[in-house]
Amino acid sequence: MNTALIREQFPILHQEINGHPLVYLDNAATSQKPLAVIEAIKHYYEFDNSNVHRGVHTLGSRATDAYEGAREKVARFLEIQYTIKHQQKKRECDELAKKLSRPLFVYITYADLLCASVCEAQGDYQQALEYTYAYTDLDWVLETDEDTLYWLNLYKDWAQCNSYIYKLLSGDTSVLPDYVEYIAKSKVDKEMVTKILNVLLAANQYQLDIDDILRRFETIINSFTQKMQPSSDMYTSQVIPEQYARFGYELAYYYLYRGSYGDGFKHLMYAMVQSHIINNETYFINCMGLFVKFRTHAVPEFKEEFLNLIEKVWLNNVEKNGSSDRRS
Repeated sequence: MNTALIREQFPILHQEINGHPLVYLDNAATSQKPLAVIEAIKHYYEFDNSNVHRGVHTLGSRATDAYEGAREKVARFLEIQYTIKHQQKKRECDELAKKLSRPLFVYITYADLLCASVCEAQGDYQQALEYTYAYTDLDWVLETDEDTLYWLNLYKDWAQCNSYIYKLLSGDTSVLPDYVEYIAKSKVDKEMVTKILNVLLAANQYQLDIDDILRRFETIINSFTQKMQPSSDMYTSQVIPEQYARFGYELAYYYLYRGSYGDGFKHLMYAMVQSHIINNETYFINCMGLFVKFRTHAVPEFKEEFLNLIEKVWLNNVEKNGSSDRRS
């Protein structure tokens, strides 16, 4: 190995510290960058800086193409490493495996999982489905150890669930019965709200009658409105409450547009309270708009409850912003 040639690629090493050439050993904290990386990042910020997978303008397209190109190169590199790994002797394979926190195939396929999630957030369900197909068939994975089998089962479940979701949200409602059965067989955990939420999203978008499905999962749905226990887990404390708020809004939307005003306004109030608790302004405004749309069908008691909540939110904002209610 020509260490001098390697050092030459790292500009930061072209200096002396205390009269000696810099030798950097703190890679666990911060890895230094070779000139090729520095120039690539410099070019990106000078010419292509934009949101990857979000911007639809020229810069956004160039940034996305650069990102996808890099991702594909890394994926090919990892595939080569995977092949080499299985051409080595068993002892060498075991030594390499010990250096990784997860099986090697996870690093190859996780990029597709992440890209599918990005496309889902953008509403591009067809592209999300294409990325999902990329990690659906994992027959090429050769390891059979316990850790690998654990991750293979995770990917199998993710692929099945996400395939149903992306097809359903793309308009292929024929998968709804299979997806419902998948949900019914799933473990009742914090992901359940997201799974049933997808059914609601499809029902509201494609005007589906899901009354029987909602009755089937009534006990689980009712549990969503119960007070959550405090959690130090960021996903449980932040993401799940947001999903509850969105679920309440979509459920209210479904019932109100089907003329079930009692159930609709009940879930609308829950969604508004939840949106206020998590300080989600978008959801709160959406709930207000839905109330205005159907206000003529609201009973006086709900109208009063609605107005009291609006006043409470207003007073909280006044206090938070350091103003005062001068006329109270």
